[in-house]
Amino acid sequence: MLQKPRGTRDFLPDEMEARRATEWRMREVARRWGYREVCTPEFEDLELFTMRSGEGIVEEMYVFEDKGGRKLALRPEITAAVVRMYINEAKVAPKPLRWCYFADCFRYERPQKGRYRQFWQFGVELIGADTAAADAEVIMLAADMLNATGVRYELKVGHLSFMKNLLKDLEPPAQRRVMAHIDKKDFDGLTDALRTMEKPELADSLVALIGSGDLADAFEIAGQVSGKDRIEQTISTLDAAGVRYSLNFGIARGLDYYTGTVFEAFADNLGAENQILGGGTYRLAHLFGGDDTASCGFAIGFDRVMVSLGEVRQKKDTIISIVCTEDGRKRALEVARAFRDSGIRTEMDLMERGLGAQLAHASKSADFAVVIGKREVESGEVTIKDLKSGEQKTIGLKAAIAGVVALGSR
Repeated sequence: MLQKPRGTRDFLPDEMEARRATEWRMREVARRWGYREVCTPEFEDLELFTMRSGEGIVEEMYVFEDKGGRKLALRPEITAAVVRMYINEAKVAPKPLRWCYFADCFRYERPQKGRYRQFWQFGVELIGADTAAADAEVIMLAADMLNATGVRYELKVGHLSFMKNLLKDLEPPAQRRVMAHIDKKDFDGLTDALRTMEKPELADSLVALIGSGDLADAFEIAGQVSGKDRIEQTISTLDAAGVRYSLNFGIARGLDYYTGTVFEAFADNLGAENQILGGGTYRLAHLFGGDDTASCGFAIGFDRVMVSLGEVRQKKDTIISIVCTEDGRKRALEVARAFRDSGIRTEMDLMERGLGAQLAHASKSADFAVVIGKREVESGEVTIKDLKSGEQKTIGLKAAIAGVVALGSR
């Protein structure tokens, strides 16, 4: 028997309905903030990703050569593709561009809880705005989207200027080595690394910065930080908007990619693999042949959000099963259409079962049975039976529909 590929999943109807409901909440928040959906190809030129992240990323990707000898890759993330699309299709469009997307990505890595080879991201990119207000808007939007899902999380906000100022005398390879230790919270390794670089005094400053949750203290530790006014304005805007967050100046996102504000969110019930959102300000367009364009964005790990939500009960549609005798079938089709036109999920028997067998099947899959027999055909009414309580009554079709709609809105 054939099995699904490793690191992928099948989604049955209940899970798909839960996923779509959560996705819809995110989409609705993005819409209210003025962000419009875009879509890029599932595969791109390999160079699009190696240009940004280096050749090392190839080992983590699904890479292939097409019949024309072109090296292509299934997208491991979407930001690079969106920036490529911006340069190709919209670089002269009025700024800023507010774009969002929901799509699957692919990475060749060891599958584990909340981490799959095919996974979904909901992302946002704000392109062409280089202000504190832009940085704050993207963070506020991220918080609103996570709040809409119901996931419990902690939002952490930082800025790379502090870290960059402390590491400015190190060469880029040494900076990356230091950041790798910080990312792993390996402070002993950090101290040893700085000792070999003959910069042991940096260790105390870095540890103090990482442990600081106060903006004034961070400025004092890091010294003359560039963009001080913008940092203060961004934080002030978040505070004025009532966003729940904590300051974290140890967010170790790539110094050669992100340029300033960085932020992450962590679910409180996922263990070690608990990051569900990451983002910040960046400049990528110039790498792909465009002008140097300021951008800010984030991606939400949709699968991890769903794992964190766990068995949260989603509101399910009320299901109607139309049960009819042979001489009531024509009227039953009319009744079914009336329920469906009112937005109610409605099923009919397709197996040519008898009335009793139809009711028995309906009791396993529906909330109400609507019975149409000779009497109902003659009276123009319907008999509606609550399949949980067993109560039933014969009423007009409009009244039956109104009653089901009212129950569904609770």
